[in-house]
Amino acid sequence: MGTGYPRRMPELVEVERYRILAEAALGRGIASVGCPDPWFLKGAASEPLLTGALVGGRFAGARRIGKLLLLDVDEGPVVGVRFGMTGTLLVDGTDAVGQLLYSPTRTDPAWERWTVTFADGGRLVVHDPRRLGGVSLDPDVSGLGPDAATIDLVGLRVALVGSSAPLKARLLDQSRIAGVGNLIADEVLWRAGLSPLRPAGSLTPAEERRLHRTLGRTITDLTQRGGSHLGDLMAERHPGGVCPKDGSPLSRSTVGGRTSWWCPAHQVG
Repeated sequence: MGTGYPRRMPELVEVERYRILAEAALGRGIASVGCPDPWFLKGAASEPLLTGALVGGRFAGARRIGKLLLLDVDEGPVVGVRFGMTGTLLVDGTDAVGQLLYSPTRTDPAWERWTVTFADGGRLVVHDPRRLGGVSLDPDVSGLGPDAATIDLVGLRVALVGSSAPLKARLLDQSRIAGVGNLIADEVLWRAGLSPLRPAGSLTPAEERRLHRTLGRTITDLTQRGGSHLGDLMAERHPGGVCPKDGSPLSRSTVGGRTSWWCPAHQVG
């Protein structure tokens, strides 16, 4: 993998970078498929099925829904790739993201969970030390909510309405909104001035509009900056950290099973 990048986890922003990188694999003849770790293949996917579906064909498109990368095969199925916490996509040795937070700093060929070799000798590789991702054929996306990068205000209201769950937990629920991870959620709520502990269904219409506006702007901003770890709050997400807006001590809470950093002074409950 590449070096020189701050560590981060695959959230919507990182998977979007993988999607862009995967465009370099489009239109190239597929010569072989390697599945050295059968456990990494999910659902009905198997090495014989993937080989039969891909070899001799080409990838015709690269799409993304939330944290799921979708590779369309010309006149064939759709390959779904999930990256978990430590999965990385490489195309011809190029890594669009770099070192991940919970991933070892070294590389190991044994961590290549799925490979596609092209007729021109290049390769597409999914590298995942902790095996938390997976590859599937024609993945069922019906359980995913609207993509966080494109969700409209009505969709956001549907995701929140009537819920007594903490607001951050609702944002992290991929069946409600697809793509938001821990870092993006903290950054969005901090920018919007909303407590992660607040019941999701308690937002006023004005607060819903503010959250929707902030969600879209934050995703755009972090994508342009190059990663979900590049938010304004990131440097202060540690014991003793202070709010970049008002200098107040940040609070650390566990919300939706995830460590959350937020400012009680301006993020209203």
